[in-house]
Formats: sequence, C-alpha cells, structure tokens
Amino acid sequence: MNLILMGAPGAGKGTQSEKISEKWGIPAIATGDILRAAIKAGTALGKTAKSYIDDGKLVPDEIVIGIIQEYLTSDACKNGFILDGFPRSIPQAEALDAMGVRIDAVLALEVADEKIIKRMSGRRVCTCGASYHVDYKPSRTEGICDKCGAALYVRQDDAPETVTKRLTTYHAQTEPLKAYYAAKGLLVTVEGQEEVTDTTRLVFEALAKFTV
Repeated sequence: MNLILMGAPGAGKGTQSEKISEKWGIPAIATGDILRAAIKAGTALGKTAKSYIDDGKLVPDEIVIGIIQEYLTSDACKNGFILDGFPRSIPQAEALDAMGVRIDAVLALEVADEKIIKRMSGRRVCTCGASYHVDYKPSRTEGICDKCGAALYVRQDDAPETVTKRLTTYHAQTEPLKAYYAAKGLLVTVEGQEEVTDTTRLVFEALAKFTV
C-alpha cells in the first residue's frame, strides 16, 4: 500500500504512521525527521530548511521533493510506503504525480486547532530521538529521558507562537489537498480521538478496504 498521511501539525500523524508501519510492514517516511537530521548535521540543506521551520513556514518544494525522490526509489519502499508530511501543497502533489508515483489512499487526521496547540506545547524531546508529552506520555522522571537520561527540551517549532503560525500555514496551503485527493477518490477522513488507541482503531478500519 502506498499511503499519504495528512493532517495539521500535532494531529498525531507520526504516531499513527508508526502503527500503520508496524501493522502492514511498510516504511514510514517522515519529512520532518529527515529535515531535522539535516539541520542537526549542519548541512547546506539543513541550514536553509531551519530558517523556514523557525518561522513556521513551509520548506521550499525543491528541497523536500529532492529528498522524497531519493527515498521512494530505494529498496525499502519497493513493497509500499507511508508519506508523512508530504505533499504539503498542491504543487508538491502535482510533482508527486509527475514522478509517476502511485498512491492508493490519502488518510486525513482531523483535530481541532485548540487541541493541537495544547498537544504541541506539552511535547518534550531528547537529543537521542525519544519524544514525550507532559500529559499524554510523560517520562518516568520529569524532564529526564527514560532511554538515555539526558535532559528533555521543547523544540522551537513546538512553541505556542510557532504552532499558531504553522496552523495558519497548514490551513492556507495544505488543507486544499483534501479536495485535490477527494476528486481522485483517494481521500478518507478520521477524527482524532483523545486516546491514541481509539484513533488507531479508526485508522485501521478506514484503511482496511484499501488492503484487501
């Protein structure tokens, strides 16, 4: 199954992407993780991407599309994939079509903006890659990573003012993709629930018809 997973920042795409990956054995491709790795490495791409992310803006299409092309042509994706965070605009979707990539379904996770702001402001992350939430997934010791013992921190793009900018960008540039893919008969929508397991159950039910 070749799947696109879309939703506002903080809607739970990453979590559900992991669940889908585990169930169907296909890789999850999170462009956000790829870009953050480039930023951490201090590459030219990372430095350019950082200036956009810090302002709550979309990273330019040519940067993101180049990264996606490399991943989709790898052996890891030969049996299917989950695109998490791409495409984020109509031009990116058109570029994906132009690459000849077959998409079987587009899953949209719907969560109200006020809930997203609460979710993201409570996120805590570690340099080792582990992530937590003060309400939904707290570490055993407050402010300390369970895995490596390092201090947790709030990512710049999880700060409330940045989240608000990112949501505005999402509604203006990414949300129109729902109509784009609905016209192709590929869109399925799931309402995000308070409990992750409830959302996962709805996601699996919605995708079941695409995997038979």
